[in-house]
Amino acid sequence: MESAIDLFIMHLATERGLSSNYQTLVRRNLENFAQWVETAHGSSGPGCISTEQLSEYLSERKRNGLAPSSIRQVIVILKIFFRHLAGKGSITEDIAESLLAPRPGQILPKTLNEHDVELLLESVETQTPLGMRDRAILELLYASGLRLAEVISSRLENMYLEEGFIRVTGKGNKTRVIPVGSKARQQVEHYLDNGRPKLVRPKTSSHIFISVRGTRLSSSRIWQIVRERAKGAGLANAVHPHQLRHSFATHLLSGGADLRIIQEMLGHADISTTQVYTHVDERRLKEIHRKFHPRG
Repeated sequence: MESAIDLFIMHLATERGLSSNYQTLVRRNLENFAQWVETAHGSSGPGCISTEQLSEYLSERKRNGLAPSSIRQVIVILKIFFRHLAGKGSITEDIAESLLAPRPGQILPKTLNEHDVELLLESVETQTPLGMRDRAILELLYASGLRLAEVISSRLENMYLEEGFIRVTGKGNKTRVIPVGSKARQQVEHYLDNGRPKLVRPKTSSHIFISVRGTRLSSSRIWQIVRERAKGAGLANAVHPHQLRHSFATHLLSGGADLRIIQEMLGHADISTTQVYTHVDERRLKEIHRKFHPRG
């Protein structure tokens, strides 16, 4: 097993160009399995290992408290390892092919209710350039459901306020056009007319949202802005930028918007990614039913 693992790690490094961190992760997991199989079954090489032994190993890891996400990771590593050995002819069959990974538990996104969103947005004073900027950022995150990276990279030439939309480039370098609501348009226009010009410096780029030094805002700075403004609004829980995107989608769905339209605006490649919001809405409906129905 030791030499088989060494050769496989070399394959990951030289032929697949995978990172050293990933190589270390794979080696650690394979060596752990090799040690277990030798102790439990006295097996000395990959050709002596069976599918049943793989299943036994995974069951033992699960009994010992390994999380489902980590179990899935181990399964993936075992699969690519034994598939590689079978492809090279080092073993007669791919014994890991039939392994099934546990289904991932669904984590429902946390959202703000409409009252808290209103509280957050209205709490930001817009008498200063930074206040105008921060209000515009929050409005755009919620009104258009933008990703953090899309807000950071948004440029003046891609904002069409008169027409009421913004053009952004999201994951996979895919461009999409998203509506900007009337209230968000007012705040963005107010910032562009009265706030941004006071932040501009000689080498300022065309990015919409800039710092006091005239440079593009970083992701950590926008995280900080959202958290500070949420705290200033008196919201109990820490709020992050993506939470406003989740709230955008959930409130659209609650209002009756079609799931396909929400998928398009969020820039999800697969409708299944968007469907998580139907579960959020179902949960909200159940809570309302339980609270207000006499037999809830």
